[in-house]
Amino acid sequence: MTLHFFSSGRTAIAALATVLTGCITAASPVSAPATSLSPAQIQRIGQRIWQNECAGTVAGLTSWNEGEEFASLGIGHFIWYPKNYEGPFEESFPPLVRYLQQRGAAVPGWLLQTPDCPWTSRRAFVADAQSSRQKELRALLTATVREQTEFIMARLNAALPKLIAAGGRNVAQSHAALAQSPEGMFAMIDYINFKGDGVSPKERYNGQGWGLAQVLGGMTSPTTAGFAESAKRVLANRVKNSPPERKESRWLAGWSSRCDGYKRRL
Repeated sequence: MTLHFFSSGRTAIAALATVLTGCITAASPVSAPATSLSPAQIQRIGQRIWQNECAGTVAGLTSWNEGEEFASLGIGHFIWYPKNYEGPFEESFPPLVRYLQQRGAAVPGWLLQTPDCPWTSRRAFVADAQSSRQKELRALLTATVREQTEFIMARLNAALPKLIAAGGRNVAQSHAALAQSPEGMFAMIDYINFKGDGVSPKERYNGQGWGLAQVLGGMTSPTTAGFAESAKRVLANRVKNSPPERKESRWLAGWSSRCDGYKRRL
């Protein structure tokens, strides 16, 4: 999903990249997240993200969506811009590469020396799909699902102050409780991909948002079921406040079904 704010999947990860990479400068190192989750649990979260974003396919790990100006790589569709292109979203793939190197992954030498995406268009990228470079990218990204998930978790933790500012003090408590389980961490990651962070004042109907900050802030039970119910309330409120001509009620059943999925074990 590369994140539109935030009803279409095509640009969902781009907005996630904006809030996550926006909290740490491009030159800043990313440390492994402080977490009580085991490596196996983090791996399960990553497998679920991979399934949601890339249909669980190896080919989906190297993508370039139609109508976009950048490659989307890895389980989180991390953004990589070509040289001399400055897009509206923060680049997340170069920081990921640095993180993988820090974690001891076998990063190809050419990638460490290539700060900009070497493909300048979707056509060139697709035509080169079976090249040695793209095969090496897919091999690296297939072998580092857990590390990519750690990277996403670390950036989500770094974004917490912005979420608290938008959603209130309950955000920190809710985040801390959910972060203790793989299901809770997955729910937060998936929802921010699905409906955004809730930070931007532009993402409001009648002054009320519908992103992760609002869901965490509205939780009355520190569980994944509590998160799911809060999300459904927030989305129902969005539909209630939405302009009538958008007819957003047609989407509510599907949105609620996705939220109910957060109650299930990974």
